[in-house]
Amino acid sequence: MDIDARGPRWAAAVTAVVLAVGLSTENPWVLGWQTLVFALGAAGGVNRSPYGWVFRTVLRPRLGPPKEFEPPQPPRFAQTVGLVFAALGLVGFVTGEEWLGLTATGAALAAAFLNAVFGYCLGCEMFLLLRRAAARVE
Repeated sequence: MDIDARGPRWAAAVTAVVLAVGLSTENPWVLGWQTLVFALGAAGGVNRSPYGWVFRTVLRPRLGPPKEFEPPQPPRFAQTVGLVFAALGLVGFVTGEEWLGLTATGAALAAAFLNAVFGYCLGCEMFLLLRRAAARVE
């Protein structure tokens, strides 16, 4: 079943704010929270993440009906990519490898910002490219 395309974009905006706070403060607890959010989104889909739940239960009922829908697989893959980068950033900050924490968190922030502001989901595009490549191999 397709999902309301506004949900992942709203979640990306919240994610960008959380990652910006985590990056600027180098606070492993903030980044740990976002890593958990990514893990829940990767495991259960974007509607099962805390930000997806807030969108579905608080925001969507106050908005008009959705005009755009999208399949849930690309955003779910994007959550997995975000999870990898957030986890690497968390490892960097916890172990004192500041370069790793800053680089990985900055990359995740850049991707979330692109989705939130421009509607361009890097992880979703990666999913589609990998899918096309797999179809060519078959």
